[in-house]
Amino acid sequence: MEGNKILNPETTNLLQRIKGFTRSIVEDLGKGRSPEISINRFRNYCMNPEADCLCSSDKPKGQEILTLKRDSQTYRIDMLLRVLLIVQQLLQENRHASKRDIYYMHPSAFKAQSVVDRAIGDICILFQCSRFNLNVVSAGNGLVMGWLKFREAGRKFDCLSSLNTAFPVPVLVEEVEDIVSLAEYILVVEKETVFQRLANDMFCKMNRCIVITGRGYPDVSTRRFLRLLMEKLHLPVHCLVDCDPYGFEILATYRFGSMQLAYDIESLRAPDMKWLGVFPSDSEIYDVPQQCLLPLTEEDKKRTEAMLLRCYLKREMPQWRLELETMLQRGVKFEIEALSVHSLSFLSEVYIPSKIRHEVSFH
Repeated sequence: MEGNKILNPETTNLLQRIKGFTRSIVEDLGKGRSPEISINRFRNYCMNPEADCLCSSDKPKGQEILTLKRDSQTYRIDMLLRVLLIVQQLLQENRHASKRDIYYMHPSAFKAQSVVDRAIGDICILFQCSRFNLNVVSAGNGLVMGWLKFREAGRKFDCLSSLNTAFPVPVLVEEVEDIVSLAEYILVVEKETVFQRLANDMFCKMNRCIVITGRGYPDVSTRRFLRLLMEKLHLPVHCLVDCDPYGFEILATYRFGSMQLAYDIESLRAPDMKWLGVFPSDSEIYDVPQQCLLPLTEEDKKRTEAMLLRCYLKREMPQWRLELETMLQRGVKFEIEALSVHSLSFLSEVYIPSKIRHEVSFH
C-alpha cells in the first residue's frame, strides 16, 4: 500500500534505532566478534494457578541471548536481519505489507510462514514497538455493523447509514479517526453465521449497539480495533461464544491476549470485556434439546483441563473457571445456534436482550 514520503517523528526515530542496531552488528562482525542479540521473553499466563506469579505484569519474564556461536541460532539471526531489512524499506517508503507479503519476498530462504512470524515478533521486542509501528499489517477478517462511523486513512465508514450492513474492520487501525457513535454497548460474537443472523434480524435497528465479529479466532486488526473503540467510546463490551473449549479460547484471547503476542498485550486485549454466554447452564435454562448437545471429545477435555490451569482465571476470573469446570463435569458442548431451536430470531429477540437487560454476563 503506497503512502506519502513524509515520515512522522516516531517512524524517523525507529529508523534511526534500526540503523544503529544494524551498524553495531556490522561492527562486531568486522572485528571478528560474534554479535549478541538480547531478546526479552513475555507471557500473559502460566500454568500454575497456585503460584504467586507475575504474569499480570507487562514486564519481561526472562531473556534469550542469540549468538552466531550457536549453530542453531545462526539461521534465526539471519532471518531476523532479512526481515528487518524489509521493514526498514517499508518504513522509508511509507508502505505497508502483510506478514504473508514478506514471506513471499524470499520464500526459499524463509521456508515457512512461522519463520517470518517469529522474526517480526523478535523485532517488535527488540525495538519495543507493535507490528503496526513496523508497517506490518494483517489481512483483516473482522466485520463490524451498528451505531458507528469513522474514517480510516481518508476512507469514510458510515455504518450509521445502514445499521445492519457488514463493514470490514479497518486494517490500518492506527489511522482510524473521527469516531462517532450513538451506541450503548459493544457486542462481540464469535462467528460470522451469528453476526449474519443478527443482521438479518435487524438487531442493530432494535438495539443501540455495535456488533463485531473476528469470524472465528480474531486477527490483530479486529482486536486492535476493539481496543481502540473501548478507549475512545468507553462503552461496556460483551462477548458471545460457543459453549465449547474453542469458544472459550476466543473469549480469553479477546480479554487477556494471546501468548504469541504477549509482548504487545496492552494494545490488543479488552480488559473489561464481559462474558455474555453461552454458558453450560444455558442448556437447561433455555431447554436446549438433548440432540443439540454434543459430547466433549478427548481433545476437548484435554484442552479444557489445560485452560483451567491458567493463572489469570483463578486470579481474575474465578467465575469463568467455575463455568469451565461445569462444562467439563457435564461432558457436553453446544453452539450458539442451538438456541434457535425455539425460533429463528430467539437469539436476537430474547436471549441477548435479556442477558444485557439483567446484566448476568460475567465480568
